Parts: sequence; structure tokens; C-alpha cells
Amino acid sequence: MTASDSLPPFGAGRHLLSVQQFDRTSLQKLFDLADLVRPIAERRAVCTVLDGAILGSLFFEPSTRTRLSFESAFLRLGGEVTTTTGFTFSSMAKGESIADTSRVVSGYSDVLVVRHPDEGSVAEFAAASVVPVVNAGDGTGEHPSQALLDFYTLESELHRRGKPVDGCTIAIVGDLKYGRTVHSLMKLLSLADNITFKMFSPPSLELPVEVEKYARERGHRVIDCDAVPEALVGADVVYATRVQRERMTEEVLVTANVSGNLLNKRLLAEADASDIIIMHPLPRDSRMDSFDLSSDVDDLPGLSIFRQTDNGVLIRMAIFLTTLGCSADAVKATIKQRPWDATLRWN
Repeated sequence: MTASDSLPPFGAGRHLLSVQQFDRTSLQKLFDLADLVRPIAERRAVCTVLDGAILGSLFFEPSTRTRLSFESAFLRLGGEVTTTTGFTFSSMAKGESIADTSRVVSGYSDVLVVRHPDEGSVAEFAAASVVPVVNAGDGTGEHPSQALLDFYTLESELHRRGKPVDGCTIAIVGDLKYGRTVHSLMKLLSLADNITFKMFSPPSLELPVEVEKYARERGHRVIDCDAVPEALVGADVVYATRVQRERMTEEVLVTANVSGNLLNKRLLAEADASDIIIMHPLPRDSRMDSFDLSSDVDDLPGLSIFRQTDNGVLIRMAIFLTTLGCSADAVKATIKQRPWDATLRWN
């Protein structure tokens, strides 16, 4: 079972398995909720709208940022979190099925967040759950919450420059085959109008045909490029992704022949793109020869990677509010000024 067009629209009491559950209207509604909870996410206010609710956080493969982002989002809305990672020691290691695990664990919670290394497994988990399930990444499949925060960030960064998402050009460079964030983002951006995608990847790491077809069928341009600077020319945004070495065979790695930096100041200057908006789903490998986003771009004004991670909390807050049926009025009724001082002081 996999996420597809047949899934119902995302809303109250619904699983979030794929970005294909959104249209432009429901996407904007989610973003409006994210705007509403920004003061809470930024520690300028507190909220108790989810008081008494429990999130079950289940990560079948390692995660730090995504797991902490989801859990922080739920806690900032006044809920509680039960969490576990690494199921090698659990009932599933003893032969328990996904369906049995899902039915049992969902009985302990009001909503579940699940990450699994196998594509389609989160949908299988959702099929047996008695509460809504949010897909936090299923192998090389989808990562809907990442795509939502990426779209939100991209739109915000373009707005700061007086540009709309419609008609923009985005360069997507790196591992396009195994990078599930790319697959979800391209599908979600296909809700916009007249997007130009400029793609670059090493050999054997090309974008899956079905993702390219999805974008083209919705009226967008997909241009394959032979080098990173070629992809950068004329782009408003560059979205870089690390090589997913943990999902590759040694043969694929040898064929890809990845070394050096994927994106750095020199390559940006070569394409006259030093002021481009720079995005990355993180984590990035900043070591030399990692074939990832270099840390030498960190002082550039267009670097947006940390605003991306910050936006992840408020987008995930909006996801929880939506699936648990909390209205904007309910949120407003429980927002209070924070009772502590979160300001950083060095002396």
C-alpha cells in the first residue's frame, strides 16, 4: 500500500501520508495556521490547546532533527509525547507485524508520527491505526512535512524579495534518486503555476521518471543540466541535497563518482548566482569531498537553511492542529504571554 492520488484530502481525523492530499486552497489554510502559531514556535507565547493529548513518536530508522521538530511542535501546543527509536530491541524484532504494532501503539496515543526505512510501510502502519498517522519519511518514498516546510520557506523567502512562487525557477541539485525530500517537494510545488525545475545529479542518481512526469503533466518545465553552474543560471532558488549513501550499494556509489563540494561559493560565483536563495533539507555533510553544501556559503545573505528548520516546527504544529480538528479560534483562546524569559544573554 502506498500514498497516491486516491488518498482523501488532509483534514480533521485524517492521516498525512502524501503531499498529493493537498490542493492550493488546503495548502494555504495550513500555512495560515502556521502563521498563527509562529509566536508560539518562536517562544514569544505559550499555548495549551492540546492539553491532555498524547503524541506517539515512532522512528524505525535514526532521526534527530525531524523527530525533535515533531516532538517540539506537539509539546509547544501543550500536548505530551511518548517516544521510542530503534526497534531492534522491540516486539517487531521478535516477529510482530506492522499491523499488530500499529494497532497496539495507536491505542496509547491521539496521533502518531512514524518514520520507516521501507517505502509504503508508513501507509501500511496507518491502515491498522485507530488514530491519525503522520508520515515522517518512508524510505525513498515521500517526506510530506519536509515538503510542506520547504514550500512555506521558499514562498516566504521569495516574498521577502518581492517575488511570487508562481513562475519561479528552482535549481535542484544533488541526489535526486534517493532524496525523498526532492520527490515530495516537486509534487507539492506542482500545485503552483509555471514552475521551471533545473535538475543536476551525478550519474546513477537521476530523478525518478515518475516524479519528472508528475511535474510535466501539470504544466511545469523540467530541464536536465550537465553541471551545477548550468542549473544555477537564471534560478531564483537552489535546493541542494546530500548523497544518501546509506541507501546505496557500493556499485551505485562508484558509478556516481561523487567527490568535492556539490555547491560552494566558487560555483555560485561562476554562475553569477551569489545572491540566490539557498535551501537544504539538512543534515548536510560539511566535510571536504562529501559532495554536499559547503559551509563557505554560510555568510551569504540568501542562505535559508536555518530558517527552514525553524519553520519546520510551526508547520508541524499546523499539521497536528489540522488532523486533531483544532480551529484557529481554539488556538487563539489558549495563547498566553510566556511566563519566562527566553532571551539569550552572554553576560
